[in-house]
Amino acid sequence: MTSEVEARAADSGAGATDTFRQSGKLQGEADIPPERVNLLAGELIKAANDVAEKHEVTYEEFNILKAWLIQVGEDGEWPLFLDVFLEHTVEDVNTRHREGTKGSIEGPYYVPDAPTISSPATLPMRPDEKGTPLTLKGSVTSTGGEALTDAKVEIWLADDEGFYSRFAPGLPEWNLRATVPVDSEGNYEIHGIKPAPYQIPTDGATGKLIAAADWHAWRPAHLHIKVSAPGHELLTQQLYFPGDQHNDDDIAAAVKPELLLDPQPNGEGGETAVYDYVLDAQA
Repeated sequence: MTSEVEARAADSGAGATDTFRQSGKLQGEADIPPERVNLLAGELIKAANDVAEKHEVTYEEFNILKAWLIQVGEDGEWPLFLDVFLEHTVEDVNTRHREGTKGSIEGPYYVPDAPTISSPATLPMRPDEKGTPLTLKGSVTSTGGEALTDAKVEIWLADDEGFYSRFAPGLPEWNLRATVPVDSEGNYEIHGIKPAPYQIPTDGATGKLIAAADWHAWRPAHLHIKVSAPGHELLTQQLYFPGDQHNDDDIAAAVKPELLLDPQPNGEGGETAVYDYVLDAQA
């Protein structure tokens, strides 16, 4: 049986691509009016031509670009590439109207319908799961301060080696993934581990670009969260930890000051962090 540390970028990329195809997010693409497609595609193509003109791109560089684009598709890494290098801007544009809690990127490793576990919830994990125990707890309210007692918190995180279940071999199907409904007072409590920083997959096409440009591939340690409640906008975010060396140079440029946790020793060999959510009502 292949272990998680033997995971390949192509396997992870294929999983992310399949998950995206099954997510239903392709629905509605035909509803985008031609004028909008003309605007966006036209400006994107013009920007690429402007770069070629400004920097006098050679045929050797052009052919390398074509080969690389083909390899991104063959590796299934378009979800990874776009989520790392573009999603943070799209997320910011689409949520800047909100008055409630700040969001962040989803990333390529979300899987819907994780097991539902009542609060206080302990995430599914292996008996010998590595990592410092971490408790995350808080409340979910509206912008008016009312407790949202029908809210739910979805959470997923990488393990101590930086791998996600469903995207690396050898991991239990729902390892460190769960859906947690809030309690009757709108509060939640989740027990898991504190994940480690990790590099995005580097043995595929995205990694080749990173190496060629002499960039680094590191993401700071983070928790993935989705918070939802009927009649309110879905909040997607990542929560980070103070002191991580990659908070300031995250390859995905997704860290915001409002997303930093303040975990404290809990006297039980682990840490506890409190994070309250405020959701905006749907327009």
